[in-house]
Amino acid sequence: MAQYELLLPKMGESVAEATIIKWVKQPGDMIEMDDTVLEIATDKVDSEVPSPIAGKLIKQLFKEDEVVQVGTVIAIIETDGAASEEDIITTKVVEEPLPLIVPGTEQLVSNDAVRSAVKDNSSDRFYSPLVKNIAAQENIAMGELDTISGTGADGRLTKDDLLNYIQSKKGGAPSIAPVSQAAKAEEPVKPVSQPLVSVSGGDEIIEMDRMRKLIAEHMVMSKHTSPHVTSFVEADVTNLVLWRDKVKGSFEKRENEKITFTPLFIEAVAKAIKDYPMINVSVSGNQIIKKRDINIGMAAALPSGNLIVPVIKNADQFNLVGLTKSVNDLAKRARTSKLKPDETQNGTFTLTNVGSFGNVMGTPIINQPQVAILAVGAIKKKPAVLETEFGDVIAIRHMMFLSLSYDHRVVDGALGGSFVRRVADYLENWDLNREI
Repeated sequence: MAQYELLLPKMGESVAEATIIKWVKQPGDMIEMDDTVLEIATDKVDSEVPSPIAGKLIKQLFKEDEVVQVGTVIAIIETDGAASEEDIITTKVVEEPLPLIVPGTEQLVSNDAVRSAVKDNSSDRFYSPLVKNIAAQENIAMGELDTISGTGADGRLTKDDLLNYIQSKKGGAPSIAPVSQAAKAEEPVKPVSQPLVSVSGGDEIIEMDRMRKLIAEHMVMSKHTSPHVTSFVEADVTNLVLWRDKVKGSFEKRENEKITFTPLFIEAVAKAIKDYPMINVSVSGNQIIKKRDINIGMAAALPSGNLIVPVIKNADQFNLVGLTKSVNDLAKRARTSKLKPDETQNGTFTLTNVGSFGNVMGTPIINQPQVAILAVGAIKKKPAVLETEFGDVIAIRHMMFLSLSYDHRVVDGALGGSFVRRVADYLENWDLNREI
């Protein structure tokens, strides 16, 4: 018999740790290759960890709700046959904290910052690297961390516990940017002011699930971070609608895929980003980071009512067939909780289709650390004035609204308005004879 050490797999460049939310297999259970052993959660998505080999689970090395770093041994599986070098995997203990990315931002925290926050302090209490990084940015020493009560397993201090503590300490939304000690000394501590909500006998109290809490935190943080402005454009997409009606049957027969409007919108957005690359940026302090890649997230509603944003990486490099297949695949796996953590990371721009609910327009909240998000409304038949060589006429046209919310710190009205107008131009000028 040989023993195989199952590692928490790498889940993308920006994912450094995950929380174990459920062990699907228990000690003594037999496991087939690719069977799901456990379910994990990052800050943006739930995922499953399959077994790369067949065998029997003999030991779980972490409990549910514990935070584990990528590359750590999480379980031992007993296999038939002699152990090979590939089967026996050892994990090197890292003596110093690794730089991590704080969820909802792209700001790296250095090892020096983490060491500075905890120097000359020691504690027997476990803190995840993420908690230590946030503490380092907020200049919270280990002694202060030890005084904060935790809601995690065995009293572990979670990210939510620490952010709530910071919020109550400052009397506002938690700041993730480093704050100097001098600035902290000058800032008065304000009590948290929460409105009292009366509950009658017929009211139902529903606890937020983990994903809803994360969404709530992310939305509040976005509004706190970015001054939102929204620009609107009404587009005549009659050619687009007629073209899709013409090709959808043959496309499905040939590709075994349904072609929706979403990949058509994404293609137009990717083209407009190339025309206006300063919409494809993020902000770090007083610096603007211009993104090389065009990674477009598409907001997807889940059966639970929650929201998730899978990302099409390098969307500008796909043809329409490739975009259609990527959109359908990500949407399907989002609905069945089969997305990989890396598939929700590193988006540079987000598209949300409010028209799928019959809404004609919306004012979406920016998906930080991006600086813009486009909402596409329902396509409606409306009377419209057309200019012809014989004069103006009124005709029935397929019309829709585009709503672009953008971060007014770095995107002015000229850029925001020009960008959303350019997206509309690409949709309006769709070639009715386009081959696919």
